Amino acid sequence: MGTEFLKIMECDDASDIIRDLFDENLKPESEQINVGEAYGRILFEDVYSRMDFPPFNKALKDGFAILSSDSFGASEESPNTLEVIDFLEAGAITDNKVEEGKCIEISTGAAMPDGADAVVMVEYAEKFEDKVNLLTTAVPFQDVAKKGSDIEEGKLILKKGDFLNPGKIGVLLSQGFETIEVYKKPSVGILSSGNEITLQGEELEYGKIYDVNGGMIKNDAVSCGADARFLGVMRDDYDEVKEKIIESLNEVDILFCSGGTSAGLGDVLKHVLDELGEVYIHGISVQPGKPTIVGIIDGKIVIGLPGNPVSALMIFNAFVAEPLTKLAGIDKNFEMKVIKGKITKRIHSQVGRMQYQLVKVDGENILPIFKDSGAIFSLSTADGYVKIPKLVELVDEGEEVEVYLFN
Repeated sequence: MGTEFLKIMECDDASDIIRDLFDENLKPESEQINVGEAYGRILFEDVYSRMDFPPFNKALKDGFAILSSDSFGASEESPNTLEVIDFLEAGAITDNKVEEGKCIEISTGAAMPDGADAVVMVEYAEKFEDKVNLLTTAVPFQDVAKKGSDIEEGKLILKKGDFLNPGKIGVLLSQGFETIEVYKKPSVGILSSGNEITLQGEELEYGKIYDVNGGMIKNDAVSCGADARFLGVMRDDYDEVKEKIIESLNEVDILFCSGGTSAGLGDVLKHVLDELGEVYIHGISVQPGKPTIVGIIDGKIVIGLPGNPVSALMIFNAFVAEPLTKLAGIDKNFEMKVIKGKITKRIHSQVGRMQYQLVKVDGENILPIFKDSGAIFSLSTADGYVKIPKLVELVDEGEEVEVYLFN
């Protein structure tokens, strides 16, 4: 087993390859779900209205449904008096028709009775026995929502790719939709590897560390719209890694293996991928994150992330977030949010490799976080990272930089 990086690539080339592997091997799929459970999901198809909404002329206020012409000239000093012939609550109907000199008392949301074309609010009327005095003039369709005034039947109401928030779900419910077709969440699994890894809840022996990457990468994948699961820890043993990968790919379509990607003793994943499938990337010319592996096994994507948490998170956000998000349907035109500001401290970079520098954003000030790639706390304070091109050795204090914000 060799330990050198055989297919190390420039960042742009690696991005193109990962994007192409997603496009060629994994196609967006859909599923039908209950509309009431659809919050946060992404529409897979355009949706057209099934009916007018409101489906009838509807009273917008409590009051009296009248012929608007019966109110002309009415005022507090000289009210117009009408006969009240019925009372309508929301959901009720009547055979009575509003004619000249007559009206029907009505509640907000009730269907307007035949003949009526306006509502006079209770505040501008005085009822006594079966009569009412109108104290104001009403114009046609005053305080009436016309049939179809909100939504017309057959109109495009939601678009493919829309994020289903409470308002959009409300529109679907108003149209009687019980189920809706949404993007199926990409199936993602995460394995951590390393003889030193201990799971939370277990006794931490000297020389061991708790697993960070499993839960961290899982939640990053969830933020990209995936159905992500942590599938456990595997040791730096060829047969165990091989068995775990085969087992995991029976459950998921995209598998992240964190750790075991550095040249040397831990470089097991590359050889397992060589046996079971094909390696497309073995190393990326970037710091941190050079020991990244990408391969395909039976049409499923396996990505070996560096064991150091900072490196793992940077690689995920820089190379995987875009195609994974696209597969989930979250944003068909994905772009990482980028802001500009001035760096507050000088950054020295190694010439020959792209460097991703963690930073914190404070208004227009960009503060570099100088920690090694295994420093966990830096992740909790970082807002994003700055890309330093491979031929740039120095970013001086006060220079304007672009910050790529985390997901």
